Amino acid sequence: MSQTVEVRFKGTRKAYFLWADTDAPLRVGDAVLVEVERGRDFGRITAVGDVAAKKCAGGCSGCAVGGEAAPTESASPKPVVRRATRDDLRVHDENRRSEDDARRKVIERVRTHDLVMKVSDTEWQWDRNKLTIYFTAEKRVDFRALVRDLASLFRTRIELRQIGVRDEAARLSGVGRCGREYCCSSWLTELSPVNLGLAKDQHLSLNPSQISGGCGRLLCCLKYEHEFYVTARKRFPKEGKTVTTARGAEKVIAVDIFRERVFLRSEEHGSRIIALVELRDEVEARGEVLMTAETRSRLVPVDAVRAAPTAEEPPPEPGAPQAGPPAGRPHRRRRRRRRGGGSGDQAGPEGGEPG
Repeated sequence: MSQTVEVRFKGTRKAYFLWADTDAPLRVGDAVLVEVERGRDFGRITAVGDVAAKKCAGGCSGCAVGGEAAPTESASPKPVVRRATRDDLRVHDENRRSEDDARRKVIERVRTHDLVMKVSDTEWQWDRNKLTIYFTAEKRVDFRALVRDLASLFRTRIELRQIGVRDEAARLSGVGRCGREYCCSSWLTELSPVNLGLAKDQHLSLNPSQISGGCGRLLCCLKYEHEFYVTARKRFPKEGKTVTTARGAEKVIAVDIFRERVFLRSEEHGSRIIALVELRDEVEARGEVLMTAETRSRLVPVDAVRAAPTAEEPPPEPGAPQAGPPAGRPHRRRRRRRRGGGSGDQAGPEGGEPG
């Protein structure tokens, strides 16, 4: 049985292939040569076996072939050509060193054609049959003349691919405000969306310069601890709510989920800081319950309590006749008004019920 492997190329580009030699299985980190659309490319194994098969099945509608989605679901991943040799690694290193020179030449041609686009990176295919140029642009760019010019310059197939600013940061890498390499270019292989609601739930400053990364978008790390903040705040009363304590009615000003404290304020006694456990004890001493999101989820809905049968009135057994109307109240049956002059029916004056 063939082994499914995930192969990652330069940047965040990846694809899935099959390895037929089960006697010598591939491992994570092995360098391999794979068959792509036009020629061969160099990559490294990042997942094998069931993990790679699961990621391949959930990544697209079909199978990823050569870094692109297959047009039909019936297509299958291509096989791995072979393990990379020392000569293959040497060719790969030479291609990487020549990419900076290729990028400078592309930038010169872009300025010559007066195009509003920023060239982020260039990538040679291992066999140099294709040169991929990654760029960012705010508007649509007509680069047909540029492609013809670059094809005559490099004598190979040219592919221009527009990417976003987050993908650009992942390819170029850098150092974040935490002093470490960008997550998207080191270990975060899948870029998930980050919205402003994550910063609001964590009560962070909404200043863009404080919560934005090197790409100019919201920090990816805002999502790491978001679940903890949401779960922790369920144990506290909401800000702005009024609770009844030993001092009377007090308003919740703020909460400190790390120190388990609540900031209260009343018109008569002013402000104070109290522990969450003490606040719950004071509220329960008044015969009430400290209403939080966690408490509401535990309470039984009122409709369910009303619908529950009591001890005096057991639920009716299946098939038992239904009880009639209560005593003292006459049972009235509505008479159905018939339309049209049916046989034996005569309409009364002004179209009312028959007399």
